[in-house]
Amino acid sequence: MKQKNAALVSVISNSTLVLFKIAAGILTGSVSIISEAIHSSIDLAAAVMAFFSIRQAGLPPDSRHPYGHGKIENLSALAEAILIIAAAVFIVSEALDKIKTGVKLAMPAMAMAVMGVSVVVNFFVSRYLFKVSKETDSPALEADAQHLKADIYSSAAVLSAIVLVAITGRHIIDPIAAVIISILIFYEGIMIVKKSIGSLLDTSLPDDEVEDIKNILDSESRNIKDYHELRTRKAGRQRHIDLHLTVCANETISKTHSTMDIIEQRIASRLNNCTVIIHPEPCGLMTDMCPNDCVWDKDNGGLRHG
Repeated sequence: MKQKNAALVSVISNSTLVLFKIAAGILTGSVSIISEAIHSSIDLAAAVMAFFSIRQAGLPPDSRHPYGHGKIENLSALAEAILIIAAAVFIVSEALDKIKTGVKLAMPAMAMAVMGVSVVVNFFVSRYLFKVSKETDSPALEADAQHLKADIYSSAAVLSAIVLVAITGRHIIDPIAAVIISILIFYEGIMIVKKSIGSLLDTSLPDDEVEDIKNILDSESRNIKDYHELRTRKAGRQRHIDLHLTVCANETISKTHSTMDIIEQRIASRLNNCTVIIHPEPCGLMTDMCPNDCVWDKDNGGLRHG
């Protein structure tokens, strides 16, 4: 619910800003404001996609999608990034044309007012989205928040350009500002593409998260002999972790199961939205007896090797 509400706030704020920027761009003839209107339109499309992708990603696993629908969020973020890059290319084309043909900015006070409001609104909405995306670990909301963060800087750049035009009378500053904005937008799109593709290709979890998992496993050395084949990946906000665990061949299935439950619970409490799968293996797998003569020491509450 929190994710859906955040996505809905983004849709409403972007819709309002797009209308204001389009009107201001037409009335003032500012190519930088038009570029910002295009940028906000992309943000609006991104917000709409984030809203629907979050709804779909929240569906439970089914027979065709046994691992859930989390990667819908990654696909949404990738689609948003492609739109952002396309918008950047279009803005550069329009700005260069205006530099060649010349353009005059009218009604600068209106232009400054619209861009000032845009900076303030996007500042608060992006902070809210970042907060919710961190709490829920949603890549779609994070991508949406990144868009709005970039919009803050680009709107501030447009505002500065309009102020300079009003002060100096050099109207060429306006399309030059649009080119600078497009570079920022293009970089933003590339970064989102890189992150989205990494998740779609099942890139391992970040090093710090993998280290957390290893620390938990190492701390259970009294109950396990070792672990291997640790694999991690992420689908949307869902983390998938699997590993092989070597336990004493002499201990009971009940004890092994209890150890696995403890490890799964500790990992899940450390990392949100986790699915942990553990494959237990007895030591001395190729022999009839434990090569180390392991026994469960009740007094010490751990493994003892003969």
